[in-house]
Amino acid sequence: MSIARHVAVVERLCGSDLPEEGADPDRGAALARCGPGWRAAELLGGGCSEGDPGLAAEAAAEYEYEREALAQRLSARWGEPQRVGLWGALIRAGEAGEEIPEPWGWLCEDLTEVHLWWADDRWLALGVSRHGHEPPHALLAVVTTEDPP
Repeated sequence: MSIARHVAVVERLCGSDLPEEGADPDRGAALARCGPGWRAAELLGGGCSEGDPGLAAEAAAEYEYEREALAQRLSARWGEPQRVGLWGALIRAGEAGEEIPEPWGWLCEDLTEVHLWWADDRWLALGVSRHGHEPPHALLAVVTTEDPP
């Protein structure tokens, strides 16, 4: 998928109404998840490279490249992103039993960090899902009204 198409999906996410209660899936998007006050879209996914370290490294580099290229384009509109690590929230949830509000609870289980912008009236997070130590699974964009943890 081209960066221009990623930008279009992100702009649609940022301009869409967010569900007030429960899930309100947008069947027209490659939607990963949604819930009250947030939506997530998978911008790039698939391409399993299990068992081949060379292919896994290549896939990781591709996802990171796509994220950085998209972040550059988004920065032209919303300024430089904050880079926010999510390990702290994951540790607080696990060790202290703190409840991390969604979508941050889900994201901290899947992403080590996000690029974060305040996009008009909501947060926009962009990150590469790693599903533990496996090869990258998805480039995700999430919009939410919930403040980051």
